[in-house]
Amino acid sequence: MIIAGQYQDNVRFGILLMLAAYALFSFIDAGAKWLALLGLHSAQLAFMRYIGHFAISTALVGRGGFTLSRYTSPHLKLVMLRGALLMGSTVFNFFAIRWLPLTLTSTILFSAPIFICLLSWPLLGERVGIYRWSAIMLGFAGVAIAIRPFDESFHIAVFLSLSGAFCFSLYSILTRHLSGLVSTDVLQFHSGMVGSICLLPFAIYFWQAPASLYDWAILISLGFFGWAGHQVLTIAHNYAPASVLSPFGYSFILFLSGWSYLVFEHLPDRWTILGALVIVSSGMIIWFRELSLSKAR
Repeated sequence: MIIAGQYQDNVRFGILLMLAAYALFSFIDAGAKWLALLGLHSAQLAFMRYIGHFAISTALVGRGGFTLSRYTSPHLKLVMLRGALLMGSTVFNFFAIRWLPLTLTSTILFSAPIFICLLSWPLLGERVGIYRWSAIMLGFAGVAIAIRPFDESFHIAVFLSLSGAFCFSLYSILTRHLSGLVSTDVLQFHSGMVGSICLLPFAIYFWQAPASLYDWAILISLGFFGWAGHQVLTIAHNYAPASVLSPFGYSFILFLSGWSYLVFEHLPDRWTILGALVIVSSGMIIWFRELSLSKAR
């Protein structure tokens, strides 16, 4: 009974860490939108998201000595590609939130599990059965409901948000493939390095200094919250399996809805809420089916 109780405590702690990770991620989007509305360029914001991440992860990997072997991996090409995909997801998202409400961008982002399921067959060779194909179709119906392509409120920036979700799905597939092959600190380092180096020229060209110390604090903190969110997310998986934690990722939509209301005085309309519910239902079907197949295996 004691062992069972300890396991339950670990799972609860893992869930709390999962919620904390997505709370940290929500600050990045809310802070980036705040600064974008003040006139700062999205490329500058994306650079600051990665340069702080890069600085922290460089220091962590170099604990005990800054030797080249600590920063490399036999899977370097895939690690770099993973970093580029994460950067692409961030850049597309930061441009999208300039024009779209956070409630809509977060809803579209959670079409990523649908893309992952769709791509798992050609990229990973995983068989996708009728249940998951049905969930994929349902998920894309939810995306259509949320973005309302034939409505007068439709904005072309939704394609940026969808591109970000697609990049994130490929990033997640590569993360799944590299898990256990490359240390978390090395993955974090290369994620920060790729984003920082690729975005530096654009950040220099479009650079605009924030007008107040408060805005400077938000700008600088983007990188810290990016690094911290990924670290907390990784630690969460040490306390509970992904099959338990995955559904709690949808808390991101709730966190961003809160920021959207408190900071930008915007509430999601009924179509965004309906689309979000359909997408979440689709993701839960995919999660439940994968859990069932995992138990069967």
